[in-house]
Amino acid sequence: MPTGANAFLQDDFADAIIIDGLDDVFNPYAPEGQTRLTDRAWQEAVATGITALRITMRPVGNGDGTWESFERSAEFQTGRIMANPDRFMKVDKADDIRAAKREGKIALIWGTQDTIMIGADLDRVQRMREMGVRQVQLTYNLRNLAGDGALEEADGGISRLGYDIVDAVEANRMLIDFSHGGQNTMRQGALHAKLPTISHTGAMAIHPHPRHVDDETIRAVADKGGTVGVYMLPYLGPDPVPSGELLLRHIEHIANVGGEDCVTLGTDNDLLPLNMNEEQREALRQYLRERIASGVAAPGETEDFMPMVPDYNHLDVYRQIARDLMARGWARAQAEKLLGANLLRVYREGFG
Repeated sequence: MPTGANAFLQDDFADAIIIDGLDDVFNPYAPEGQTRLTDRAWQEAVATGITALRITMRPVGNGDGTWESFERSAEFQTGRIMANPDRFMKVDKADDIRAAKREGKIALIWGTQDTIMIGADLDRVQRMREMGVRQVQLTYNLRNLAGDGALEEADGGISRLGYDIVDAVEANRMLIDFSHGGQNTMRQGALHAKLPTISHTGAMAIHPHPRHVDDETIRAVADKGGTVGVYMLPYLGPDPVPSGELLLRHIEHIANVGGEDCVTLGTDNDLLPLNMNEEQREALRQYLRERIASGVAAPGETEDFMPMVPDYNHLDVYRQIARDLMARGWARAQAEKLLGANLLRVYREGFG
């Protein structure tokens, strides 16, 4: 497996659309508060081969002032694009992703990981669409007004309001996402939505974890033409340091159950490799302590949690996953569906 700065030179997927269904590109080389990417961060981002990322609009989890927090998040993301107009493109319609590929930019797809900012005000769904959101996640680990998240023992599924939110999201030409939902929430959502997605998860059949999805729900998503994305987190197995082999097994299982048109990637990482100095590592520990204290941390998420799969913690991550699957018998066309073609299709159907 190639690693290091020269890995991206093996660009055997130069023409492929590569989309990460949940990720972001941060700048580890710039001072805090700088939104313009440094040249080094940009060069490394380009080296990954990425075409588009779905990023997260805040907030997640229960709290006060959630709509105001969402508006601040939108202002921040707008500022990022304004500071990098030659590098980032905000996605309005799915064809913007191909335009970004042609122009050498990275397309940013605005999405939420909660509906806490909507609450019971369904008019906000249309407002979010107008502001630029294109994918809405129903719950984030805990219970909100829409339904139960993955950590709720009651696993009560989707509320009546939650079904109304799903309908409103789809009526406003946005994709609905059931990641972080309880098992009943994901299953009910897959059966109810016109085009369900689960952007970042793992296969329950490979390793049981509250954040994972079972085969019945995978099939229900696939039957509607939706997608299920695999993340690159320690939840993939019992070992806090998951192997590349384990990641490939999750991908293969979802492909086997849901079909090659269903499986995608939603790494839930940062785009650039995770190589922290001690100051950055301590900042991550503090962030994890806050998540644990607020009750949103999933089982296995300790303050020493490292959000990555070390075997793929390098710039060539996407293409190397594709190569490794092809070495296990995947056709190139199947690998390109995983890398981005499946998500591009769903984005076209979901938001035009």
